[in-house]
Amino acid sequence: MQFQQLQYFVAVAETRHFTRAADLVHVAQPSLSQQIKALERELGADLFLRARGNITLTDAGEALLPLARRILADADTARHEVQELVQLRSGRVRLGATPSVCTGLLPDVLRAFHDRYPGIRLLIEEGGSHDLVRELARGALDLALVVLPLPSPSPALTTVELLREDLVVVSSPESPAPTGPGRRTVRIPDLEGAPLVMFRHGYDLRELTVAACRAEGFEPDFAVEGGEMDAVLGFVRAGLGVAVVPRMVATRSGRGLRVTPLARPGLHRTIALAHRSDVAPPRAARELQRMLLER
Repeated sequence: MQFQQLQYFVAVAETRHFTRAADLVHVAQPSLSQQIKALERELGADLFLRARGNITLTDAGEALLPLARRILADADTARHEVQELVQLRSGRVRLGATPSVCTGLLPDVLRAFHDRYPGIRLLIEEGGSHDLVRELARGALDLALVVLPLPSPSPALTTVELLREDLVVVSSPESPAPTGPGRRTVRIPDLEGAPLVMFRHGYDLRELTVAACRAEGFEPDFAVEGGEMDAVLGFVRAGLGVAVVPRMVATRSGRGLRVTPLARPGLHRTIALAHRSDVAPPRAARELQRMLLER
């Protein structure tokens, strides 16, 4: 019994017509008929009652049909699973992330992913959440790590919360501590009049810090503004001012920095993993998604 014979048998059983079945499986009708006869000889039983214009299944055909369908379905599943595995030996994942997430969260996860799937190319795009959402929507990214809430509602995206992270204040150890007398934490009002090293426009951390200052009734004083994460940390180390950054970034980049917690209730941000709702991410992207969620 050959796999191809079962395909032909199911095609005839479903169309009840040899010519239409041959068209369905893209083979000449005489060849299909010969294979069906060979299958019947192999099984020792007729599978069809052949009358002019009327093809029906025999009892043997009725018994074989669900088994043949199951065999074909299992073969299709096996083919799909193997193709999925092959995809994890080569290909790419296009991942977008905010610069602070690239610095804090991604290095360990990407290293683990690369160790497990060395044939997969990782294409990383840094940007603010607004830019990343736009890139996801136009299909330029498979996944993106964004800050919630999104800058604008996007029903076309699916988001899964990944972590909720505290923000801290970093300063140069050679500069005065940004805390008040006798305290080990920084209150937002302590930042009034303090020189701030501020991120460029479009950075989620910029918007969050400015909003927190305004909620306390003052406008922040920028000593330097317009930098990316690495530049901001470098300016702080040089003593140009203080900055509000994620704790994970401060922990990783703490050399040459004083890290001071914010007083309760503090400031926090929520990182989420986003992808398009109407298109399933490729297998390699889904595997990276799993590793990020299980980290």
